[in-house]
Amino acid sequence: MSDTDLEVRQLILDSAAKIFTDHCDKNLLDAAETGTFARQLWQQVVENGFDQLGNQASGTSAADMFAFIQVCGEFAVPLPIADTLLVNAWHAGQGVAGIGELDGTLAAGVAWGRGCERIAAVSRGSHEVILSSTPRVDAERVNLAGEPRDDVQLGDGVETLTLEQDPYAQVALSRICLLAGGLQAVLDLGLQFASERVQFGRAISKFQAIQHSLAVVAAEVAAAKRAALSAVDALQDSRFVFEVAASKARVGEAAGVVAEQVHQIHGAMGFTHEHRLHHYSRRVWAWRDEWGNEFYWQALLGAHLAELGADRAWPFIATRG
Repeated sequence: MSDTDLEVRQLILDSAAKIFTDHCDKNLLDAAETGTFARQLWQQVVENGFDQLGNQASGTSAADMFAFIQVCGEFAVPLPIADTLLVNAWHAGQGVAGIGELDGTLAAGVAWGRGCERIAAVSRGSHEVILSSTPRVDAERVNLAGEPRDDVQLGDGVETLTLEQDPYAQVALSRICLLAGGLQAVLDLGLQFASERVQFGRAISKFQAIQHSLAVVAAEVAAAKRAALSAVDALQDSRFVFEVAASKARVGEAAGVVAEQVHQIHGAMGFTHEHRLHHYSRRVWAWRDEWGNEFYWQALLGAHLAELGADRAWPFIATRG
């Protein structure tokens, strides 16, 4: 990647961070959990062209798109931006879009399905995407974080696309990036609380047990972010699905450790609704299970390694390409 490309990406990420800092406050996240769509924030996203990142016509790359999605995770942005970006990358368009797992004539578990103008349905192991421009909500549901995850009827006007890279794995990669960003936010909250909370006349960050916990959390967050980058780097690789499998499993494991340790650092305060920690920890737990949990991706990767056999397993693990 050229220096110019890196500068452009950093400009995108800095602009996004500023907008989300100004708009993604606790009141907005609380309102989102009641089903209120953040229309004003969505307008900011559209006006700045963020909804078209990764689309060929935008002049940005898929890597730019996934880097932006990670920033969305860091701010717990209560919008289906990740799904909209993927749908627009697959089939250029405008408006809020969602992705669900194909179940007959339903797209199941669509993020903010009740507010989507277009729906994409994908199946595990298939490179086909079914697009519908006339979706109709069949059942309103929410995930652990209170984010809408609706079942949507595809309706008429259905179009089928065949993608080069597995769409199910691409959606899983979006959740990996959201998780990596969300875990960074949880670490930041832990660091801030430990430096501000005073016990026995000194900040709890001075206690060895707290320092150890924060060190463990920092290591897990670093591993999660590196795993996300590894999967993004494999976007054009023949082993993309297996890179996603390893990354989703690793980031999912990190999610469990990070949320547990930082909640322990916060003590009882971290479990209150008034504190912001729950907005991130519940999303981390929810995203961890969406589009394949650790067991699913570990089983897929393990089956492939078993099929390769002992002689070819190590070269597969140790090399790429």
